[in-house]
Amino acid sequence: QVQLVESGGGLVQAGGSLRLSCAASGRTFRVYAMGWFRQAPGKEREFVAQIRWSSGTTTYGDSVKGRFTISRDNAKNTVHLQMNSLKPEDTAVYYCALADAFVDGVRGYDYWGQGTQVTVSS
Repeated sequence: QVQLVESGGGLVQAGGSLRLSCAASGRTFRVYAMGWFRQAPGKEREFVAQIRWSSGTTTYGDSVKGRFTISRDNAKNTVHLQMNSLKPEDTAVYYCALADAFVDGVRGYDYWGQGTQVTVSS
C-alpha cells in the first residue's frame, strides 16, 4: 500500500506564493507519475499538474500554466508544487496523487493523499 502525505497549504493573499509538498511511502511501490488535483466547494475535481517520474515531463492545467511549477525529488519520492501569483479562484483543497502504471487524465491515479487546504484572500 502507498501512503501520500501532503504539506504546505495555508492562507495567502492574492499575488502571493505557496509551496506544496507530497511525500510517498510504502513497503514497495513504483512511481509512473505524480500529480496534483484540486477541488473547490461545489465544483468538480480539477487537474492541476503532473510529472512523469522517469522523464520528468510535466503537464499543467490551463488555469495554472505559467504560474505553477511541479517538480520532483526522485530519491525522496516527493513531489512539489510551487504556486506563484495566486488568485482567489485558486482556493481549493489540493490533493496529491500517484500513478504506478499509466496515466490518462485522472485514470491511472490509484493513490491519493488526504488533501491540504489552500485559501487565497482578495
